[in-house]
Amino acid sequence: MSSKRLLRGTHASKTDTKQAGARRKFLKGAAVAAAGGAAATVAMPQVSRAETVTLKMQSSWGAKAIFQDMFKQYADRVQKMAGGRLKIDVLPAGAVVKPFQVQDASHKGVLDGAHTVTAYWYGKNKAASLFGTGPVFGANASQVLAWIHFGGGKDLYRELVQDILKLNLVGFFAMPMPTQPLGWFKKEVKSADDMQGLKYRTVGLATDIMQGMGLKVTQLPGGEIVPALERGVIEAFEFNNPTSDRQFGAQDVSKVYMMGSYHQAAEFFEIIFNKDKFESLPGELQAILEYGAEAANTANYGFAMDSYSKDLQTLIKEDGVKVYRTPQSVMDAQLKSWDKVLEKLVQDPFFKKVVDSQKAWSERVAFYDLMNSADYKLAYNHYYPGKITF
Repeated sequence: MSSKRLLRGTHASKTDTKQAGARRKFLKGAAVAAAGGAAATVAMPQVSRAETVTLKMQSSWGAKAIFQDMFKQYADRVQKMAGGRLKIDVLPAGAVVKPFQVQDASHKGVLDGAHTVTAYWYGKNKAASLFGTGPVFGANASQVLAWIHFGGGKDLYRELVQDILKLNLVGFFAMPMPTQPLGWFKKEVKSADDMQGLKYRTVGLATDIMQGMGLKVTQLPGGEIVPALERGVIEAFEFNNPTSDRQFGAQDVSKVYMMGSYHQAAEFFEIIFNKDKFESLPGELQAILEYGAEAANTANYGFAMDSYSKDLQTLIKEDGVKVYRTPQSVMDAQLKSWDKVLEKLVQDPFFKKVVDSQKAWSERVAFYDLMNSADYKLAYNHYYPGKITF
């Protein structure tokens, strides 16, 4: 072999060795990177679980109440959207504090939050009822909830809770509740005169309205209604809807159910959080808690329509309950009573500011809806003649 060929072979051998080393280095690096990627894939869920935040929230509802199921619908949606980073410990009324005490407990940090209604704390400021059990200016519950989101209600609520009452809370609203029935009575109410002097249970500003109509009103949580009726503390009552009413046994103590009323025609759930706790969460989790309330609207309302309608038929067909439409004279009396109550309450500047905002919204929004809506009653009577008699 010539020296030139020997040199070329030696040079080639060195080059091949160098390239082979480079390839081994590259493959080793790729393997390390791949292993690192695999490790990251395994580690990420562990990190997520380690960072899971659990919020202790209590409702104002019993463990078996349909409202507690609606609270769970909210919690389920929040947890799924948070991808395991946020969990809500869903507690029923009484687990930590009494139903009417969840706001104070959330303010103090005893609870991280609560699922309730503003009517339960209207004793602190009667404007609270304007965010759930206020006067009817023509707008329905869905339209008043739209006022909260798009008509200035959200800012007014924050002003009431944080600036006026100095509560360490933030809150959101969900579920435009269907009109609440006038309630349960011993006999059919045929006129406003039939209600004079009755010992009656309700909550919120509805207490003022009914008192203005001559009733003797007591405020009680749902779980205390039937015992109070049995003891004679009350003679008639309202709670919320056919499902809830049937769940606590209204049909066992009364057989007359009056449907339709202006006392609570636009209520919603109030979902509140301790402000410090809420603001300590990452921005995306705060957004999930807020917009989870909007997601719960659809779930809650659909669930309500299915359940309430079924249970109303059960009350009629199985429980022997007589269902009547509240007479026009009672509703006229309610509107007149609202006028008198508002005349006094609007002397408070903040209360007046909220009422003026709602009236301006209702004048525009309800006008559009009433002018444009189809006559659903006409259509119902067309396909199911004789079922509605009023």
